[in-house]
Amino acid sequence: MMEYINRTYREYAGEERWRSFVVCVKETDLWIGVDVRSFRAGIIGFVTRFVQDLRGEMEAYLVTDPEYVSALCPYMPRPTAPAILHEMAEAARQAGIGPMSAVAGAIARRVGEAIRTHFGVEEVIVENGGDIYASLQAPVNIAVFAGESPLSQKIGIQIPADATPLGICTSSGTVGPSLSFGKADAMMIVCKSCALADAYATAFANTIQTADDIPACMARIGKEADILSAICIKDDKTGIFGGFELKFF
Repeated sequence: MMEYINRTYREYAGEERWRSFVVCVKETDLWIGVDVRSFRAGIIGFVTRFVQDLRGEMEAYLVTDPEYVSALCPYMPRPTAPAILHEMAEAARQAGIGPMSAVAGAIARRVGEAIRTHFGVEEVIVENGGDIYASLQAPVNIAVFAGESPLSQKIGIQIPADATPLGICTSSGTVGPSLSFGKADAMMIVCKSCALADAYATAFANTIQTADDIPACMARIGKEADILSAICIKDDKTGIFGGFELKFF
């Protein structure tokens, strides 16, 4: 979802809390925020090398298994595939769609956890084309960008620190280049698993053609135990699920 997200937190992330930087490797475009007290300059080079190595490992396998890339329904890689491709495939299997639906969320999680492990940071947010991994010590507010909808950036949720680490992922059928079979302006899903949030966001966005589809979609979302929170926006209508505090901007 490279062009989808209007990266509000890239513009408004407070310098008193975050030291932020961008890492771009081919299609992977990461905005990373690390708490000011934990930030070290070496993190930037580390992340660049980490993403280069991770993408190289994934790409080397995918050359040998092109069906993995093109699959639009659940597809499991061979046992020799990198662990991240198995993670993506399992998340997509649970959501009922193809494994590449989970790639941005899976990469965001891997990068965030690598930063935590190698540098012992207190807080880190990794945004990968609109899909977010967050590990926090204090709450953070996330607004939903929904293209031309009048609700775009007007509604969102507060992510409590004690619920993290988790993934906050958004899919759209009206904005950006990502494949979607629906017409949702935004479908935001929050799960403990970032890859699963990514896959579910795509899967449920696929079901929205008009605002009339929102109630049935939200009812289905409410039956998924792994989904902690969700916001669907289509035109001037919204559906909301979950226990996180709703925010208006």
